[in-house]
Amino acid sequence: MTDESGGGCGGDGGGIEVCAFDNRGMGRSSAPVTKSEYTTKTMAKDSIALLNHLGWKKAHVFGHSMGAMIACKVAAMVPDRVLSLALLNVTGGGFECFPRLDRKTLSIAIRFLRAKTPEQRAAVDLDTHYTKEFLEEYIGPNTRRTILYQEYVKGISATGMQSNFGFDGQVHACWKHKMTQTEIEQIRTAGFLVSVIHGRDDVIAQICHARRLAEKLHPVARMVELHGGHLVSHERPEEVNRALIELLKASETKISPHDWTNLPNKNSGTGMPFSSTSREQRSYMISILEKLQFFLFYLFGLFAVAFQNGRRLLQYLKPIRVRTNLTQACIR
Repeated sequence: MTDESGGGCGGDGGGIEVCAFDNRGMGRSSAPVTKSEYTTKTMAKDSIALLNHLGWKKAHVFGHSMGAMIACKVAAMVPDRVLSLALLNVTGGGFECFPRLDRKTLSIAIRFLRAKTPEQRAAVDLDTHYTKEFLEEYIGPNTRRTILYQEYVKGISATGMQSNFGFDGQVHACWKHKMTQTEIEQIRTAGFLVSVIHGRDDVIAQICHARRLAEKLHPVARMVELHGGHLVSHERPEEVNRALIELLKASETKISPHDWTNLPNKNSGTGMPFSSTSREQRSYMISILEKLQFFLFYLFGLFAVAFQNGRRLLQYLKPIRVRTNLTQACIR
């Protein structure tokens, strides 16, 4: 979140005050043990409470991944306090939280389940967050993978591995997240601009879901697609910062939503508008495909858990070979 009470964006009269914080269940924030205490709406209330604590009447609200889901809830709950909304690598929650079903993703999922140390977690996080090309680029004598691996291990070791309560709770929050049509309309008609920024190679949050959300927010939303992974803000910092500054300046100059958006209006133009029936059929097909994907991931999860438990059971039941040790006694 950023507050502009000190001056305009990049102006000589002041600057922008920034507040970045850990959501519940992460970092140094508390981690409730009850899963029901983790919802994007509850964490949006946490964010609003922080706004009140800081004394910020209005702010530019930025969020990444689950944080972007929370930012959507904040914008729908207190639209009069939002100057602009930036959503980085976001999805609509629920089935949309499932990553692409391919060999790379399955490999990452298995390694993530097995990661028990900061070193193991750092190695799998790198492949989850960045593209292979980015990691294999050389910075001096070392690759980015080597440099980032050391930084990740240091960071995870300093704060400790995320608690099971925090991880399970945040997964629960993402799974239960949903933006209703009323909330979407609340954001569309609130008077602020939206920027949806996404990495094309994100294996966690698929870009098609982010694009769909941006289309729902037409005409106040702009879609920014960049080459990068889930942490596109780290992989393409200059381009992401440029997009954010453009959003701040457009909000400051009160640019028209129709001049801001780069998304087509599907209900206008020379083509025939989508009928309600075709929209319902399309939504139904998408729902079926998402449920099929969820079912496949569910089966994979059961297989992975059964495989791990089976290995442990076999190790436990495996007979131990006892070699007879003969000793000779000398009788005098």
